[in-house]
Amino acid sequence: MSHFDTPYGATPLDPSEIEGLKIKNVTTRGQLDQLEAAGVSAGLLWLKRRKHLDTLSDDFLRELHRRLFAKVWAWAGTYRTTEKNIGIDPSHIAVQVRELVDNARFWIDHSTYGRIEFAARFHHQLVKIHPFPNGNGRLARIATNGILSNAMGMPPVVWARGKAHAIEDNAQRRAYINALRSADGRDIRPLIHYLESNEP
Repeated sequence: MSHFDTPYGATPLDPSEIEGLKIKNVTTRGQLDQLEAAGVSAGLLWLKRRKHLDTLSDDFLRELHRRLFAKVWAWAGTYRTTEKNIGIDPSHIAVQVRELVDNARFWIDHSTYGRIEFAARFHHQLVKIHPFPNGNGRLARIATNGILSNAMGMPPVVWARGKAHAIEDNAQRRAYINALRSADGRDIRPLIHYLESNEP
């Protein structure tokens, strides 16, 4: 697994995390992508069927990650314990995730941001924390849309034209990653613009 190509902006897995792969005969990135895509589809169906789910909790985020990736990774739904090239110190993840969902609840209660800016800010902060070894981008995109639908009664944002949540390794993925990096530098406007440009 460690020799697989890593898409632009993705986080490589440590050997201990690779050991958590449930299906050991996976040898290519394409095979892994297919396995994860099937799990993500099942997770999306689980989320769609729960109209009154409390999406503003760290329990929800862990359960959603587990639902998305449990068929592939033994550590699905478990916060990471290793350092990465992105993300905060693992010992601070639980506290930071709780602070983020509390902030999101405040933003919603006080109408602090419109739909697009809320999505940009919540998504960026969750990706920046990087709570899990893998799947953080997909989790953040799906969780953000879950909050928009369940907690705010608003339509989801479009993360990539023609795609519900996946962003392929192409020019659009580079624009998305570069917008996230601008947000890391405290400029959220490129990510807002990115989402606005995908609106139907």
